[in-house]
Amino acid sequence: MASKKTVKIGNLTIGGGHPVAVQSMLNKEAHDVAGCTAQAKELEEAGCEIIRATVPDAEAVKTIAALKEAVSVPIVADIHFDYRMALESLAAGVDKIRINPGNIGDDGRVKAVADACRQRGVPIRIGVNSGSVEKEILAKYGAPTPEALVESALYHVRLLEKHDFDDIVISIKSSDVPTTVAAYRLMREKCGYPLHLGVTEAGTERMGLIKSAAGIGSLLMDGIGDTIRVSLTAPPVKEVYAGFDILKAVGVRKKGVNIVACPTCGRTKIDLIGLAERVENALRSCDKEITVAVMGCVVNGPGEAREADIGIAGGNGEGLIFRKGEILRKVPEAALFDELMKEIDLL
Repeated sequence: MASKKTVKIGNLTIGGGHPVAVQSMLNKEAHDVAGCTAQAKELEEAGCEIIRATVPDAEAVKTIAALKEAVSVPIVADIHFDYRMALESLAAGVDKIRINPGNIGDDGRVKAVADACRQRGVPIRIGVNSGSVEKEILAKYGAPTPEALVESALYHVRLLEKHDFDDIVISIKSSDVPTTVAAYRLMREKCGYPLHLGVTEAGTERMGLIKSAAGIGSLLMDGIGDTIRVSLTAPPVKEVYAGFDILKAVGVRKKGVNIVACPTCGRTKIDLIGLAERVENALRSCDKEITVAVMGCVVNGPGEAREADIGIAGGNGEGLIFRKGEILRKVPEAALFDELMKEIDLL
């Protein structure tokens, strides 16, 4: 199930029972050093634990060096076909290389990258998706099936193992959720390398989150996965928030506030939807391991949410503040948010 092998990425370790790490990727232009470093700082502030940046050419290596100066989060260089960019990124101090060995040319180039990574203690992530499966493997299976994705990834793994390199992380993503889940389950049976989970090209913030929660969440519930990226057509910081939300939802990581809120009904007499969103945004960076309830009425308040550490239950233009099912006081609707925050500060 969970990877037995550990891989160190800068100051972070994944696999072997270590916490599942949340990562994202910069989407600023690769040569925009100022834009990339500003975005990396924003991601670091949001809690992102691994940051990836594309390195299409030598000019972009300058961005890698700048990122290493700007943030303490491990930096991953995304390399596609030019092995020299991997070597230059390593010289710039990058913490991890994302590359598919079979795409960079002859065996000598693979060896050069493997040797350089070994000397610096830098791992390599092999990233296979449904659009990158080799033609011969695709012909064998007729489509980018889970078996095809796994066979492709293991082909790249063997290219590195041939040079005594096993500091490897694997990702095998599809935009199809069932294919993604089946591929990762099969891969876990085949090897013990740490797995980077994700549903590739998942879509907009709404649909991308739904697909990612279904796919990543299913695998995490199986005990599979060592790091995750929620791929969204949205600002990268939202990928980080979504990643931690998924981890909390499946009980993999407890850090942070768990918010429970009722779906509202005809009994609701306050703006519960607006209040719940305001509470969620205010507590996003709070690392207290508490449950906060935002309930619409007394029926679904202190009783149904009695396990909450603190909560509110709406009334007619007012609400109750309660703790562990015990009512503390009644306050006007306009004061509910501030009074709730005060109680959270006391916990």
